[in-house]
Amino acid sequence: APACTIEVLAQAIKELFHADNEIKVIGIRHGEKMYETLLTDEECAHAIDMGSFYRVPADKRDLNYDKYFSEGIIKSSLTQFNSNNTQLMNTNLVRNKLLEVELVRNELANWENK
Repeated sequence: APACTIEVLAQAIKELFHADNEIKVIGIRHGEKMYETLLTDEECAHAIDMGSFYRVPADKRDLNYDKYFSEGIIKSSLTQFNSNNTQLMNTNLVRNKLLEVELVRNELANWENK
C-alpha cells in the first residue's frame, strides 16, 4: 500500500480546498511513531498473496516450542511492509486519492457553493 507523509496530506487538502492556511511543522512528539508497520517479518512468513493484498492467517501455534525449534524457522521471500519502506505518494496522488472519498467530494461541493 502506498503511503504519504502528513506534510503531503496537509498540502493536498490545502490545494483541494484552495486554502491559504499556513502549515506549521512542529516536529516529532514524545512517543510518536515515524512509520506504521503494516505486515511484520513474522507475518510475512505465513502471509498468503491474494493479488492486491496479503491475508495473514491467525497464529494458532501452541506453547510447545520444541517442535518449532526442531523444525526450524519458516523463511519467506517477503520482507516487512511498513509506511517507511513502501512507495510514498506525492501531493497529486494524494489529492486524487482524496477525491475518491465521497465525504471529501461532498465537502468540496459545499465549500465551492459558499
